[in-house]
Amino acid sequence: MPVTYQTEGVRMPHIKKRETTEWIKRVAATYGKRVGEIAYVFCSDEKILEVNRQYLRHDYYTDIITFDYSEGDRLSGDLFISLDTIRTNAGQFGTAYDEELRRVIIHGVLHLCGINDKGPGEREVMEAAENKALQLRFVRGNLVR
Repeated sequence: MPVTYQTEGVRMPHIKKRETTEWIKRVAATYGKRVGEIAYVFCSDEKILEVNRQYLRHDYYTDIITFDYSEGDRLSGDLFISLDTIRTNAGQFGTAYDEELRRVIIHGVLHLCGINDKGPGEREVMEAAENKALQLRFVRGNLVR
């Protein structure tokens, strides 16, 4: 299974896994990439803070942490997503929880494709890439109930 979905300390979000995986493959293909092993780990704020401290030496909450193990054109990685932060951000941004979850799911894949968002002007590039990727999800219908 190239893409897996797991939880740690939270309930699994309502995701249509097969359709989401196909969407991820379509997005990767637009960057000339193919999907290897990608593991999504949905977790709590406390878990993502623990991961952030332990592996990145950062002492703050975040919505996603992407560990990139890609080689060549084959994407591989572990993506930790805090469902608590997704919920908080959805409220702050005035978006639906499911929409924010989809954006963060694909945000991690875009990182694996080589798109960054920390340097000057990179956030705008990432947002444009997210918006383009979100449009691709409609090829086969909605992915999150």
